[in-house]
Amino acid sequence: MADSTAKRTVHKSQTIRWSGEGPFMDAGAFNAMVAKAFEKEAAGAVLLVDLDSFHQVNVQAGRETGDKVIRAAMAVLKKWADTGEWRVGRVGGDEFALFGAGLALEAAFLKADRLRQDLDMAMAKEVPKGLRVTASIGVAAAPRDAKTSSELMKRADLALYAAKEQGSDSVALAPSDEMLLKSNYYTAAQLGRLKALAERQKKKESVLLREALDELLRKYDRV
Repeated sequence: MADSTAKRTVHKSQTIRWSGEGPFMDAGAFNAMVAKAFEKEAAGAVLLVDLDSFHQVNVQAGRETGDKVIRAAMAVLKKWADTGEWRVGRVGGDEFALFGAGLALEAAFLKADRLRQDLDMAMAKEVPKGLRVTASIGVAAAPRDAKTSSELMKRADLALYAAKEQGSDSVALAPSDEMLLKSNYYTAAQLGRLKALAERQKKKESVLLREALDELLRKYDRV
């Protein structure tokens, strides 16, 4: 797994400037803002947003199209910042972060899915036919996920990774510490067959497991 925290620190490509970029903090300013908010109240939610397949758009359609995609995403995020509910940072070339002070996990998750849809719709207008760029969002909230601002950012990062593992264009929460590894549930033979199937189908193992669980639930719903 690539270190996405490091990516946000060092990734400087395609850092376009435009008149609407005012509300966007860089990674350092965003982290400092969350830390300051925690001095008043250790409660709130962080959404980490990553644009799926953005590199592919840059390569196949050119950086000019990539810039249009970034501008479309930033226009959506600016509208969210303008509501006053969210503080927004551009923490990487194609990564953004939002902080909602005092926002509970359930509300943050629902809002994150709405944001995903808004971003998908806006970015789809900027790419040529045959290309697709979407958004994955990781959600973490204090005090449920963390007691400190730095811990909250780490949990949001884990949540974003989980969203990517789900196949992208999705919203995910940080896995809880109580979650067990797959090896606690399945035999080595089952895991081996699952891995081979995932490679043949070109799907994530987690996607195949969800498909199987859905089928199992449908089976017993009919009983």
